[in-house]
Amino acid sequence: MEFEAVIGLEIHVELNCVTKMFCDCPNRTSDEPNVNTCPTCLWFPGAMPRFSRDALEKASLLCLGLGAELQPVSAFDQKVYYYPDLPKGFQLSQAHLPLSRGGGIDITDEGGKPKRLRLHHIHMEEDVAKLVHEMEGRLPISLVDFNRAGVPLVEIVTEPDFRTPYEAMEFLKALRTQVRSVGSSECSMENGTMRVDANISIRPRGTAQMNTKVEVKNMNSVRHVGDAIAYEITRQSAAVQGGEAVILHTRLWDPEKKVTLPMRQKFEGPCVPDPSVPVIRLSQEWIGKMRSRLPEMPAVRAERFVKQYGLTGEEATFLSSDAEVAGYFEALAGQAIAPRTAMHWLTTQLMPAVRERKLELGSCPVTAERFAVLLKMLAQQEINANAAREVLVHMFDSDESPEAIVSARGFRQISDTTALDSLIDKVLAAQPAAVADVRSGQGKAMAFLIGQVMQASGGKANPKIIRELLTKKLGAPS
Repeated sequence: MEFEAVIGLEIHVELNCVTKMFCDCPNRTSDEPNVNTCPTCLWFPGAMPRFSRDALEKASLLCLGLGAELQPVSAFDQKVYYYPDLPKGFQLSQAHLPLSRGGGIDITDEGGKPKRLRLHHIHMEEDVAKLVHEMEGRLPISLVDFNRAGVPLVEIVTEPDFRTPYEAMEFLKALRTQVRSVGSSECSMENGTMRVDANISIRPRGTAQMNTKVEVKNMNSVRHVGDAIAYEITRQSAAVQGGEAVILHTRLWDPEKKVTLPMRQKFEGPCVPDPSVPVIRLSQEWIGKMRSRLPEMPAVRAERFVKQYGLTGEEATFLSSDAEVAGYFEALAGQAIAPRTAMHWLTTQLMPAVRERKLELGSCPVTAERFAVLLKMLAQQEINANAAREVLVHMFDSDESPEAIVSARGFRQISDTTALDSLIDKVLAAQPAAVADVRSGQGKAMAFLIGQVMQASGGKANPKIIRELLTKKLGAPS
């Protein structure tokens, strides 16, 4: 029997608010343990929560950025369960009246076809504290750090539309790009500001039945999500084929062994309306104001880049996936740089240099204006590509203009045919075998001779003129 997977995701995204969701404590989980606390986020009896408007706005922008519909009325519930990191015995969450419903993300599946992956709803909730396990010493203990207690979260719950690990991974990459573009979260799985749980079940291919699902947690990269789903599909398929029943429970992903391991039975505690946080009522006017604050979203930007700049869909999608990169590209294009030249030099030269120096593109010393001057000198054949790469290195270490760097360090391209003629004659005299190969029609030999002339010129010669002169001298096809 052939099986197919039915997969749904639950994604927790930490909002980058200055304070926590229900108190004024700083939203900084990496500080010394338990310094960002108060009676509210320590869950002392009688402490009253005060809902953060900033959290509401950032959550609303995130929902709108994912195409979801903000609900006129939403409310918090007490999600009742007990764990050591939740000492008050319930979590404030939106179980019955979530902030938004609907929405979705478009991806391209493994077959190259577009696919819409739908969202069921997005709700707000507070994060719980963090357990720190101390395994050294005679008696292992667990400590609780309350810096994370009360941190504002949204939980994005999808429809079970996914069928493969690839679709889940593509969805998460697109989701991360969308949320970062809105500015509500850094969405980093590595840093814990985005956490993903996957619900996986299998069924006979071609049927529509919904079977018992297994939840998988503890995945801290997009790749781990794909690996965990793939493993769980294989595990469940083998179990069913062996006559075993799939039992509803939660499993953990072990990235070292690349297996899922049983954690606990799936537990859903009761949810009751919370009387301490007022019901949230959003007017259409307020929703309209939030919608007007949305930036141009990556998919819309990519479509515009194709039409406006003549880029391929793949090029436009890559540039549009990061608002900072897209802005830099448009700044270059606005300086009369050919779009394809701007795209090529930005992605193959500038961005790797920025990453190597651990800088941010928006604050690096090579501004779009300075970089445009360098690319114009290249287009006007004042320097060649090798020299341009050398000048770019110096631009990170100096605030001199590209023109000044070129003049001071002798990077200007040699285009004088008399000077190049002399270099070419010396190379031809030293490479008789290559000359014979060119005359017999071997194209690689011509590239070799051009390289030899470039080397003799210290990398300053104009390769276009070198080729023209060699072709004329050797009678080779142009």
